[in-house]
Amino acid sequence: MSLLEKVNSPEDIRGFSVRQLETLCSEIRRYMIGCCAINPGHLGSSLGAVELAVALHYVYNTPADKIVWDVGHQAYAHKIITGRREQFRTNRTYGGISGFPKMSESIFDTFGVGHSSTSISAALGMAVAAKLSGSDEKIVAVIGDGAMSGGMAFEGLNNAGAMKTDILVILNDNHISIDHGRGGLHDYLLKISTSDAYNRIKNHVWDAIGSTRLRRSVQKIMFSTKMAILRSGSLFESFGFRYFGAIDGNDIGQLTTTLASLRNIKGPKLLHVITRKGKGYKPAEEDQTVWHAPGAFDPVTGKRNIPAATGAAKYQDVFGETLLELARADSRIVAITPAMASGCGMNIMMKEIPERTFDVGIAEQHAVTFSAGLAASGYLPFCNIYSSFMQRAYDSVIHDVALQKLKVIFCLDRAGLVGEDGATHQGVFDMAAFRPVPNLVIASPLNELELRNMMYTAAQPSFSGPIIIRYPRGAGEGVKWRNAGFERIPTGRGRILHRGKGLAVLTIGPVGNRAAEAVEMASAQGKEVLHCDMRFLKPIDTGILEEAGTLARTVITVEDGTVKGGLHDAVASYMAEHHPDIRVIGMGVPDRFVEQGAVKELRAECGFDTKDIFETICNNF
Repeated sequence: MSLLEKVNSPEDIRGFSVRQLETLCSEIRRYMIGCCAINPGHLGSSLGAVELAVALHYVYNTPADKIVWDVGHQAYAHKIITGRREQFRTNRTYGGISGFPKMSESIFDTFGVGHSSTSISAALGMAVAAKLSGSDEKIVAVIGDGAMSGGMAFEGLNNAGAMKTDILVILNDNHISIDHGRGGLHDYLLKISTSDAYNRIKNHVWDAIGSTRLRRSVQKIMFSTKMAILRSGSLFESFGFRYFGAIDGNDIGQLTTTLASLRNIKGPKLLHVITRKGKGYKPAEEDQTVWHAPGAFDPVTGKRNIPAATGAAKYQDVFGETLLELARADSRIVAITPAMASGCGMNIMMKEIPERTFDVGIAEQHAVTFSAGLAASGYLPFCNIYSSFMQRAYDSVIHDVALQKLKVIFCLDRAGLVGEDGATHQGVFDMAAFRPVPNLVIASPLNELELRNMMYTAAQPSFSGPIIIRYPRGAGEGVKWRNAGFERIPTGRGRILHRGKGLAVLTIGPVGNRAAEAVEMASAQGKEVLHCDMRFLKPIDTGILEEAGTLARTVITVEDGTVKGGLHDAVASYMAEHHPDIRVIGMGVPDRFVEQGAVKELRAECGFDTKDIFETICNNF
């Protein structure tokens, strides 16, 4: 029996020797690779953080002591050793466990995560709660994978340092390898700075000096000298944290020794660990970007199981290629992304016109206001943000863009149900959230060509003010779009896809294609219904609404978003005022959070796949 098979909780590893911990880490990596080869996930970061997860549970008395993981991309080993080894085989699948820490899933998941930069703030709340209740529990926040670039992380650091809270923040830095130049001197300073004796003396000296000019002078000298050696710690020291590191985050012996020392040091502390993304799996180490989330693969050869081309381009590629084409023709066009250049397709323009393409890091709020500043200065910004991440910039859109009528073109990728990433990433709230905002146009294309033309339309001088163009993750409908001539789409105008009467189906976005299939099925049974692609949620096409209200007794709305507040509410509100006898049925995402699964499975669960739409038509015709 392997060591991993004996581990059902962190308690089972606390008697292990360092050599046994090393063996356990190797076994966890092999198991993780085997599982993720079948059920794809965020592999690279978690491979690099195996030793960190094991060391934390080895040193700290979890779950009494609390570990808060940021984002969750690095937490697979944490899940595996906290009683979910067998369940990990169902990671990110329909009905399986979540790909991210989730409070309802395990007592060891102390805080639910999925979006970045939240761990320090959450951990600070727990640390203050522990102090208020008189508990001696320890609180650790693990942040990394780019999440430290988020402004919320710095807000948490600033507050925690000022409050002198007893908290440990671990900066998991997996973007660089170990700095060999530090050598023995660095190791010696680390050993001294983490010792109980050193910190008792340090505290005694500060207390003896008191709040005097001498203390400030001595601190200044010591701070300057220390930071000359440990330059990377100066930022964190300025927030009121004691900085320790950097240490090898893939050395389980050094990690456990350091964490054991830090556990007994009071106050705000930051430990800087260097891990290698993809550690222990050669393909993942050599191409860290691809292997962040590689999809299915052969664990032996490392060959990725890339699905055969269907002829349908991904929406992100349509966006990227169209953006480059528009930017070549208009020098005012600039592009902004919060750390999603490859995921959204902006890397295409970034390669060709790097001086007009800006990756601002994981900072959605900044991305929006930065775009507003560019717009205020006469440039034409295309700001691409994933729909679920745009939630973080809601105030910026209202206050900095819409209120000032600045022309920023927001392209919301991953809108609608996104699949295996689950509730934290489903982009289903954007239409309902932004529909009430004045001056803001909201549109969604039926297919690839429509996305191309919506981008072209928004870029024209005749179009003024901000616009949101939302579209889903993944492949389109196979409609030809490359090299197609641009066509302007009249703002607020939909189109009729199928004529009929008695019942009307109003859709917005690519889900309209599933409705079109259902309408054709109904037509084959002699049920001819009116089907309209609304294109715009705001301003909504009242001409189409009037036609539907005149020709139909029942209107069915279909949207890949929450029914409450979106297309359904817009149509129902209009009909209540102008055609009160019309019945309006809403199909889309219900009023609850939707967990992980394939998009087809989730649409069926939510009741708006082709079969559901067809049955709803037949039952109400």
